[in-house]
Amino acid sequence: MAVQLAQIATEAGVSVPTVSKVLNSRPDVSRATRDRVAAVLERHGYEIRMRPRLATGFLDMRVVNLDQAWSEAVVRGAAEGAKGHGKDLVLAVEPDPEDCDDWVMHALERGSDGLLSVVAVPSPDARRLLAEAGIPLVVVDPLHREPAGTYAIAATNFQGAFDAAQHLLQLGHRRIATITGPLDQDNGIARLAGFQAAMQQAGVPVDDGLIIRTQYGVDQGYDATRLLLSRDVRPTAIFAASDDSALGAIRALRESDLRIPDDMSVIGFDDLPHSSWIDPPLTTIRQPLAQMGSAAIDVIVRVRAGQHPAARAELSTTLIVRSSAAPPRG
Repeated sequence: MAVQLAQIATEAGVSVPTVSKVLNSRPDVSRATRDRVAAVLERHGYEIRMRPRLATGFLDMRVVNLDQAWSEAVVRGAAEGAKGHGKDLVLAVEPDPEDCDDWVMHALERGSDGLLSVVAVPSPDARRLLAEAGIPLVVVDPLHREPAGTYAIAATNFQGAFDAAQHLLQLGHRRIATITGPLDQDNGIARLAGFQAAMQQAGVPVDDGLIIRTQYGVDQGYDATRLLLSRDVRPTAIFAASDDSALGAIRALRESDLRIPDDMSVIGFDDLPHSSWIDPPLTTIRQPLAQMGSAAIDVIVRVRAGQHPAARAELSTTLIVRSSAAPPRG
């Protein structure tokens, strides 16, 4: 038998283990390779063994890092959700925010009831393998709009940013700056759009010089605020598209001997655990991060049970009013 498989491998131009995977209906082989090997196997009288896809009790989750409180909150919610459904969660921490195909292949090879990817969307080939194996994939807060056949859990980023800008407008601010997130990502685009919509609805012109296009992060928020402070006419308030960016903004304001909120108001986005401990406590938009993780687990379980949940769900954000925003002086 080993010799015969070796001959088939040579004829198909693949390795013997690949022939064995195709013969046993293992999912971790590309469709083109599987079709080619299957044709050779059938020509030599082999019958491909269709094995049933049994539940393993394992769910796979991938995050880019655990250094940020944002990721930790999503993982915590997913872990609690998996436990509630009697599932074991296998966590992979990988640095590449885009390429997660190796993770998909490993999960397929080991056996998984479903995959949960935070921000990264697998390639079309990887998604095809998952679909053919009947394994659901859910992406939490995808960097880019998820393709057809992929489930997604996100937050109401547009509405959250709208609420942040509207709060500042209701306090009386008119010269409002925003420090954006990355504008090649869905959440960054949506937050900038929500900010602009609130300003336009209020009839307040949006000054492009007060829109600092950057990435999320403390350093980015700091540098952006230093730039805003160099303007001839400074803003009276800043909407930072993440709490980390807001923290950097607060540091830059303090270094310039500006008081918060007396001299400048600041609003963030996320409501990370440290946000309530900042001095002054940060007014922010709360993302339901833990709920996003648990909701992704629920989708996987429902799909495995033969149900048909919505392809995309957006969980509501909430304005959390604390002490970092107040009416402008004068």
